[in-house]
Amino acid sequence: MKSNLVLFLFLLSLVILPSDARQGEALKALMKAKRLQRKTNTNNINLFEAQINTARDLIVQQQGSKEDDKIIELPGQPEHVDFTQYGGYITVDDKAGRALFYYFAESVGSKPSSKPLLLWLNGGPGCSSLGYGAMEELGPFRVNSDGKTLFRNPYAWNRVANVLFLESPAGVGFSYSNTTSDYSSSGDLKTAEDAFIFLVNWLERYPEYKSRDFYIAGESYAGHYVPQLAHSILKHNKLANKTFINLKGIMIGNAVINDETDELGMYDYFWTHSLIPDQTIDQIHKYCDFSPNATISQKCYKGTDEADSLLSSIDIYNIYAPLCLSSGLTDKPTKASVFNFDPCSDNYVYSYLNLPEVQEALHANLTKVSYPWDSCSDVIPGWNDSPSTIIPLLEELMGNGIRTWVFSGDTDGRVPVTSSRYSLEKLKLPVETTWYPWYNNGEVGGYSVVYKGNLTFATVRGAGHEVPSYQPVRALELIDTFLQGKLLFSPWFY
Repeated sequence: MKSNLVLFLFLLSLVILPSDARQGEALKALMKAKRLQRKTNTNNINLFEAQINTARDLIVQQQGSKEDDKIIELPGQPEHVDFTQYGGYITVDDKAGRALFYYFAESVGSKPSSKPLLLWLNGGPGCSSLGYGAMEELGPFRVNSDGKTLFRNPYAWNRVANVLFLESPAGVGFSYSNTTSDYSSSGDLKTAEDAFIFLVNWLERYPEYKSRDFYIAGESYAGHYVPQLAHSILKHNKLANKTFINLKGIMIGNAVINDETDELGMYDYFWTHSLIPDQTIDQIHKYCDFSPNATISQKCYKGTDEADSLLSSIDIYNIYAPLCLSSGLTDKPTKASVFNFDPCSDNYVYSYLNLPEVQEALHANLTKVSYPWDSCSDVIPGWNDSPSTIIPLLEELMGNGIRTWVFSGDTDGRVPVTSSRYSLEKLKLPVETTWYPWYNNGEVGGYSVVYKGNLTFATVRGAGHEVPSYQPVRALELIDTFLQGKLLFSPWFY
């Protein structure tokens, strides 16, 4: 087993992409590595239990305070900001010197105390929730094309919640460890446990949120992060006979759930959207067995390689979106709108978050030119553990009354809607509310189905892998409805 793990890490190191890769590219690299060594890490649910039962010393001595972390003003932010924002570090391992960076946007208006607390996680693995979630998706600001100024996102999720963005694990974004071996031991188990310790200690700094209704949401490989963190919360609450965190629900989008169906669903999506020919999908169906203990044949690789090559010239995260064909940076900001997502936004965010004055305002450690902040980590050499499925965790969460939503932007090709539907079929849940169109502003926002057992699945029409980037209005409707525990609106019900 040890030799298999070494091989897995070696193979992963061969396919990890450069540091400017998007979170979907980091996911593609992991999927490819797992496919090359299919039999590795299929029993990680049990390992996860073992680590939970040995967790100690959850409260870690911290430096600083809530007031120290308050952001007076971000450079280039627009006027009349009507919410309070914070940024800083929470130490999760004092001995190792491991600390995670967070950005916190309280809800708009005068009464954040009336709104729940929502944690947002991006995936990768190894990609930044600050760079993606906060700056390109659901955060209060977007970055202009000059890479120096911000414009307001009128459909930010802090209109309905107090939103906490966490850069995790250590080595991602501004999060760090003074023990470099921590980076090489990154994986699902350590990420979940560190995130839990972060939350316990963050709540010590923000005690007014200790009893607040708490929700976790995320996308892509956060399909692992979110259920695993929720599992950790439930287990710690049970072991201590104490509610550390008042978890009420989770929501995961375009999420990695079950390797076998995720991969099959991806290639079926390519074919149903006329991206690959009949003979390619026929070869994949005939020769590919994506189940955890299967060996991938060369004939299967021939089909998957053909499919991948045919998709190399489009944006796989939104198959109908334009590409960024230059750095995109301009001397003066061009006219920007949240309704027309700029494909060069990654470049703007990279430029902005590497400005020393921005890092100082965020209370982040100042980076060096030779080691800048980046959207996806280049210091994490591999990923130690990644279970082939998180379906048992979804079952556990639903069994404990945790509201569970899965959503899918329907133009994403990396973890497409077919993958999500195939994966959820594995739960074999009876339908409570049959498939129906949901509406926003008089138009179909997507489709939804509600299963018995507290599970809702929803599509978001016209959205790619990062749903709030492409459909901010529909994404806000989605999160607002989820937090209220309601059905997505449809005139069919009235």
